[in-house]
Amino acid sequence: MAPIKVICAGFGRTGTESLRYALNMLGYTTHHMKCFFTDPNLDYNGFYHAYKHRDEADWDKLLADYDAVTDFSAATFYYDLHKKYPDAKVILNVRSADSWYNSVKNTLFQTITQLPEAKEGTQQFDILRLCSMVCLDGKVFNPEYFLKEEEIKQLYRDHIEEVKRNIPKEQLLVFELGEGWERICRFLGKNVPDVPYPKTNSVAEFIDFYLNENRSVSVVPSLAKS
Repeated sequence: MAPIKVICAGFGRTGTESLRYALNMLGYTTHHMKCFFTDPNLDYNGFYHAYKHRDEADWDKLLADYDAVTDFSAATFYYDLHKKYPDAKVILNVRSADSWYNSVKNTLFQTITQLPEAKEGTQQFDILRLCSMVCLDGKVFNPEYFLKEEEIKQLYRDHIEEVKRNIPKEQLLVFELGEGWERICRFLGKNVPDVPYPKTNSVAEFIDFYLNENRSVSVVPSLAKS
């Protein structure tokens, strides 16, 4: 399905799951970190190789079933994707640094402290190794780094400013968490749906998905400490 038409460059926990639902409602097929747990066709080891060797990434192959991307796996690769798909529209989904940090702390960071160990060489290990790396280069999964709150918030702010510098203004929409349909539909040239903008993946929903529905997919403690 690629080439990619929409790149959502904001970090996870800035409304990325709601944005995925919204883009799908507008006719796109959108990749999100959750897809690594639900889409058996995704080559998560290929994504990990792309993380380690950016110039060798075959994005048409890795994202063959998608034409839009969001969440940390999009934010981490946003500039690589922009270079590969220069005509794609870029949405920078944002919220305040304080609320973002608290949301990540109550979801991703909390989850890694509760999941059981996965063995190296298993599918679970490979998926979580990838997820660890694309979430701030492993810093979200590492208490030594993540609990330095002000430093992590500054990384978040720096990313926002970097995207603004790197993406041409006419291709970029800065989209605040909690906004509705109007600006995003105008930016993408789509009609406004006659239903409310989606609101999904609350803290409770996140915990339920990763700790209950996907209990067998587990973080390796050594990843959180390395």
